[in-house]
Amino acid sequence: MTKGLSNREKRTLRVRRSIRRAANGRPRLSVHRSSKNIYVQIIDDAAGRTLASASSLEKDLRGQLKTGADQDAAKAVGKLVAERAVKAGIKQVVFDRGGYLFHGRVKALADAAREGGLEF
Repeated sequence: MTKGLSNREKRTLRVRRSIRRAANGRPRLSVHRSSKNIYVQIIDDAAGRTLASASSLEKDLRGQLKTGADQDAAKAVGKLVAERAVKAGIKQVVFDRGGYLFHGRVKALADAAREGGLEF
């Protein structure tokens, strides 16, 4: 099943498998980071739809940020997604780091989302 996958892709599958077991019906806060931007979605896996999302590519953030690939951008995206989630009535999520190590931009995004009102 994992033949031909990169180490990050294997890690992603392993993390998602453990998250599904621990979710207990909570939506998943999924993070994707590229070399230039960071993206986050809150996904309801049972219904298969996105409940809220944010990225460093959005117009209101692009004007404020120096670049979309640093910790300041991750903090802004984390606050924005938390604000949108609370507005949609979502308080508790399970964090899906997507195979990325939990430090740097991913940690900054998670901390900002917690400050914004999400619990995980």
